[in-house]
Amino acid sequence: MSGLAFETSAGNRENPVSRVLTTDAARRSDAISIARVICILGVVYVHAWTGLNGHDLESLRGTAQDSLRWGLMEVFGRSAVPLLGLISGWLVEGSSRTHDWLRHVGRKVRTILLPMILWNALAILFVSGAAWALGLSAPVPSSTGWMFQELFIVSRNPDINVQMPFLRDLFLCMLAAPLFVRLPGWALGAVAAMAALCQIMGWGPPVLMRASILFFFIMGIVARREGLADRVAALPWTAAAAPFALLMSAQLYMSLHPGVLPPGIGAATLDMAVRVAAALFFWRFAWSLAASAARGMLLRIEPFAFFLFCSHLILIWLGGPVLGVVFGKLGSPFYPAYLLVQPLLVLVAVILLGSLLSRAAPGLAKLLSGGRLMAA
Repeated sequence: MSGLAFETSAGNRENPVSRVLTTDAARRSDAISIARVICILGVVYVHAWTGLNGHDLESLRGTAQDSLRWGLMEVFGRSAVPLLGLISGWLVEGSSRTHDWLRHVGRKVRTILLPMILWNALAILFVSGAAWALGLSAPVPSSTGWMFQELFIVSRNPDINVQMPFLRDLFLCMLAAPLFVRLPGWALGAVAAMAALCQIMGWGPPVLMRASILFFFIMGIVARREGLADRVAALPWTAAAAPFALLMSAQLYMSLHPGVLPPGIGAATLDMAVRVAAALFFWRFAWSLAASAARGMLLRIEPFAFFLFCSHLILIWLGGPVLGVVFGKLGSPFYPAYLLVQPLLVLVAVILLGSLLSRAAPGLAKLLSGGRLMAA
């Protein structure tokens, strides 16, 4: 083997450019898998158990523990989510299967819509069941309309599985994906601009619960066409991190001083800018991890990422109060340690549950994981 080319098994020399492209493609694939893991682990912080209701949470606003919770939620949670939408759009643009609308939709029903409905049903069964049987402070069915909304997320966000509007809106994006991938760049830009405007203005429901998901999905398609993934991956760390750090610092300042930038268009615009900068930063971060010693461990976790996304709130509803007896609620001395490790605790539970389910009922494991755990 030389520095420029190496002998193949057939004795032919491989083009060094081809070798570099193949290496980059493999690292890009790893980075996508790793991005899913770090983003979904971050989502757990958004829904971390606090043991407090809304009024009590508001009374602790601005305290050290509340600021720690806010920082973890924004930096590792809400700010990481846009990258999941970008990745979905990027993959759709590069898939030839998207052009067959019926087969494409059939796949997305199996891997997005049906798991969403089943997990919502399990949330009602276990969380509302625990509320009935054990007195857990959690939502319980109040009408057939409530059940219908919790299962299918038709026109409002659910009360239990509050993360599921992402899958709901992503499925709608996938329905339109065969059209999106055929649109010229200017038309895609117009759709993205409209989605961004809807997000800033608070428009969207009941069509889209979060218009930002459509925005980042479209931007993922644009990123594939323009080669933006490789350009961002090539950025120096300072260039990738600086916009996110500056905008996140501004958002933190505004949250601690609400009078400076009252809720409205200005705050929503800043929030959107933070999420764009966050998507760029986390992609650069995932790219670095794809060449680090953590790569192998993160890739082994990746098949459980979808399962983690769908199940983590059920586990938090049920397990949070149990461990809360030991660590205390938000404001207690040991709560910060509990908060920091919650994603890892949930991940361990998910890996155990997913592995057991894969052995006991592989068909069900495949269905509930959107096809990811069929070989786990």
